[in-house]
Amino acid sequence: MIYFDNSATTQIAPGALETYQAVSQQFYGNPSSLHAIGEKAFHILEQSRQQIATLLGVQSDEIFFTSGGTEGDNWVLKGTAIEKQAFGKHLITTRVEHPAIIKSMQQLEKLGFEVTYLPVDKMGRINPADLKVAIRKDTILVSIMAVNNEIGSRQPLDEVATILADYPNIHFHVDAVQGIGKGMQSSIFNERVDFVTLSGHKFHAPRGIGILYKKRGRHIAPLLTGGGQEHDLRSGTENVPAIAAMAKALRLLLTDEANKVQQQNAIRQRLYDHISQANQTVMFSQMTPEFAPHVLCFAIKGVRGETIVHAFEEDAIYISTTSACSSKKGTESSTLKAMNINEKIATSAVRISLDEHNTLAEADAFIQSFDRINDRFRKINS
Repeated sequence: MIYFDNSATTQIAPGALETYQAVSQQFYGNPSSLHAIGEKAFHILEQSRQQIATLLGVQSDEIFFTSGGTEGDNWVLKGTAIEKQAFGKHLITTRVEHPAIIKSMQQLEKLGFEVTYLPVDKMGRINPADLKVAIRKDTILVSIMAVNNEIGSRQPLDEVATILADYPNIHFHVDAVQGIGKGMQSSIFNERVDFVTLSGHKFHAPRGIGILYKKRGRHIAPLLTGGGQEHDLRSGTENVPAIAAMAKALRLLLTDEANKVQQQNAIRQRLYDHISQANQTVMFSQMTPEFAPHVLCFAIKGVRGETIVHAFEEDAIYISTTSACSSKKGTESSTLKAMNINEKIATSAVRISLDEHNTLAEADAFIQSFDRINDRFRKINS
């Protein structure tokens, strides 16, 4: 079995699973309880928070725990809108964001907020000059993803940060769900970035747990109110076993990161070199610094993406049709649509997504299957 769908979700790391089980069994108290069992759970919670903060190069009181990327994105956008609406009701994002961003923006538009959606070029990247033009006196938030989840393009975060340095009152949010552990942490945690969203299951932690980095001094309204956990900003009993497991998974992810990135790039290069030379294929991801090391998106002309996915599944190779969140709907890729790719080609798009455990041997096995599958489709379509 070859698993090339790591942008959808990853297998939990054995070490993270061991941590989850140990904490579940030994430190099962509610961290808000006053007794000794609760205090032990609270200690694990805060120890994990500090470990994550250290790994990310931030302060522990800037780390908040969520249920994942979707909650984190919703919290930053809606929490900013509630907190800062007296100062303005204009928000800026891009046309290629994750649905958690796009649909949250659409909800806010119905509530009277205005949103500017920045266009992208043929690589799915914004032009920072467009951002500069879009900023208004009433702009309160700019939200831009680190790495596109469909084709892997990296947004110019450093250039955006430079522009926003002149606008210190605008919140700058980075959805880094696809970017963590991919050799771009300095851009994600640029000193001008105010909020960063991370999702544990994208880096071998359990599902249903995530991280929100909130820069000290920045204010957003809570979306979940109740018992006052997470400094009264995200109520609900903390999932201590999952948080501890996520801290372990993040440490494993960032250990020897440069070599892991190099390995993923080598695998992607081998796949790209072969697929790009095949008849009837179109490449949407490129082998340039503007793309992350782990995502490769392509299409076989005349064959729907879901058909390609199931063809590889017959060989026990697992890939996906662009975003996992919309793959079962059979809809056109929102990123490719924003790039003005012809709909007939866009609906043929599929995505390979790697992690540090994939190998060149797996790439070679994929290539063998690709040749058989592509030849079969070529004969059917001829």
